[in-house]
Amino acid sequence: MKQASEKPIVYIVSDSIGDTAEFVVKAVASQFNSGNVDMRRVPFVENKEQIKDIFHEASECNAIIAYTLVVPELRKAMEQETLNHSVCTADILGSLMGAFSRVTCKQPSYEPGMLRQLDEAYFRRVAAVEFAVKHDDGKDPRGLTLAEVVLVGISRTSKTPLSMYLAHQGIMVANLPLVPEVDVPEELFWIPPEKIIGLVINPEQLRTIRMERLKALGLDEDADYVNVSRIEEELTYARRVMKKLGCTVYDVSNKAVEEVANRIIRLVKGGNPI
Repeated sequence: MKQASEKPIVYIVSDSIGDTAEFVVKAVASQFNSGNVDMRRVPFVENKEQIKDIFHEASECNAIIAYTLVVPELRKAMEQETLNHSVCTADILGSLMGAFSRVTCKQPSYEPGMLRQLDEAYFRRVAAVEFAVKHDDGKDPRGLTLAEVVLVGISRTSKTPLSMYLAHQGIMVANLPLVPEVDVPEELFWIPPEKIIGLVINPEQLRTIRMERLKALGLDEDADYVNVSRIEEELTYARRVMKKLGCTVYDVSNKAVEEVANRIIRLVKGGNPI
């Protein structure tokens, strides 16, 4: 009779990298004394022969096999080998996938690594938001060349809201205000024109937006900031810079952030920018 082991051996078997199974095994092991366990990960399993080899090794050392296999052929092979050997196995995904199938009346995609793909998308969004905050309103011109999209325009043309919206789609965005009295950073001219989006707006609409901004801040509403002549001067300057850059220009007048952002996303993905 095999002796109980002080330090259980668990084979982590997966057709992906095996992170899910390892996390579950650690959680279970923590319920047993010190939680000390010898985990032997076997990732990216692709065929039945690998599964047979795993069972041969596991049976020699009285190990447990914890698996997260989603490819049907591999799951069947694992179930068959379980019947052929006196090895303890734990199907970590199987019962829950079955429950989901019964409730949703749908079959799983049987695609390994889907959770990792979701995690990667999440962390990319987080990184994109951090990038957008760091490079908002021209804070760090050195980062312009690292951006996937650079938004340029005069004050209150939705640069920051657009940056945040695009960042939540996982796009690295920087934005830069264009002011007639301030030189454009040279880094802007190092960027391919297709990565730069110029934003313009109707002068009267911009004046209304700026008036609301001044009210919110409790500032003088007679400021040059809301003077139509000044606004037109700023827009003329901005258009001149955009022409020099050779970038795509979008008029954001009466347009929702989502509408403009979706145009930019299509452009980034190589689609029709219109």
